[in-house]
Amino acid sequence: MKLSVGFLLVFLSAALVAADQDYEGYRIYDVIPSNAEQAKLLHQLSLQGFDFIGESRLLGHPSRVIVSPEQLEKFEQFVEGEKITNSLVNSNLGASIAEEFAQLQMQRLLAPITGKGRLSTERYYTHEEIINYIDDLAERFPSRVYVRTVGWSYHKRVLKTITVTNGDGRSGKKVIFLDGGFHAREWISPAAVLYVIDQLVEQFEENAHLLKDYDWVILPMVNPDGYEHTQTGTLARMWRKTRQPYKSGTTTCYGADPNRNFDFHWNEEGASSNPCADTYAGPTAFSEPETIVVRDLMHSLSDRGVMYLTIHSYGNYLLYPWGWTSDLPENWEDLDAVASTGAEAIKSATGTEYTYGSSTRVLYIAAGASDDYGYYAGFNISITMELPGAGSIGFNPPVTRIDEFVTETWIGIRAMAEKLIEMY
Repeated sequence: MKLSVGFLLVFLSAALVAADQDYEGYRIYDVIPSNAEQAKLLHQLSLQGFDFIGESRLLGHPSRVIVSPEQLEKFEQFVEGEKITNSLVNSNLGASIAEEFAQLQMQRLLAPITGKGRLSTERYYTHEEIINYIDDLAERFPSRVYVRTVGWSYHKRVLKTITVTNGDGRSGKKVIFLDGGFHAREWISPAAVLYVIDQLVEQFEENAHLLKDYDWVILPMVNPDGYEHTQTGTLARMWRKTRQPYKSGTTTCYGADPNRNFDFHWNEEGASSNPCADTYAGPTAFSEPETIVVRDLMHSLSDRGVMYLTIHSYGNYLLYPWGWTSDLPENWEDLDAVASTGAEAIKSATGTEYTYGSSTRVLYIAAGASDDYGYYAGFNISITMELPGAGSIGFNPPVTRIDEFVTETWIGIRAMAEKLIEMY
């Protein structure tokens, strides 16, 4: 049975999320396109609101999609009619989320923190705990660590950067700007960024060469409102966006996708103008206070900034501009050299394979993203690192595997930084 794109639009419109979902009975499928037409049709699903929590344009590579009980019959008709290879990877997302929350609460009971000393890799931390941790580092290492308030979220949660130096007092050094926590449900992202901070500060002697001619400016949590919302209970776990309210007719929807909100080819292909969609670009570019903070940081650092690195999950990708077009930047060979170095280091150390390349050639066009804007703002190397997926949901490994994932991520980041130092 051949299904038209028009038919898809009818039944997929129900997938747009206007409020938090009860995920009981929701399923997760892997779908694998075998030809360009199937890949295009799958991409149409994502554009119309189906929640693709992992998407690839590479033939033979799986994309991962959430299917509600109401969508199930028609989804099955679609994949059967288009003869798209698919497999069920989670038969009840709601049950998985409930189990994850039970583990989260248990870990927080077993491993409380006081805001003093090193963080373990045994659990995920709240935004407040993350802020307390970097404040404590600034107190313990005053000659090498500086913490600065750079803004506030929509709900007035503080946004702070931590600048890590070698303490030699030299001004005007080149800068690596690193951030995490763009998308609320990607808990492993800020966890990986915290581990980078730990390695640069607590393990300074081992990594001093990374700080000889470079300062690292790190924003561990871009989207604290969304992140905290995902930790309020099972209904909110899969939230992706910020939390500023927007009207869609008579319906109030919440948040914009901060990684579609940047004013560089804003609201072009790969972004939505529907306030209820997960990829909503916002009513205007930089409508979100959180993306304004990142923008202002980029411009304040651009005279010294060499690399911008943003950590996401998931998919095993190292992506560089452009995201708005299939064209490549002039220095794409430099971008490719840094990305490939990270991928090769990880594969050599752990066997994990990363795909690297420009965003549109590896995935799909997604205009208005921070990596494109970072490159546009003056960072010669601008890369999005999509960490591997794991667990029953994908965005965050179970707590027993956090250490494995963050240490592997650091191997890649360290190798990319070393390559950057060699090149610049």
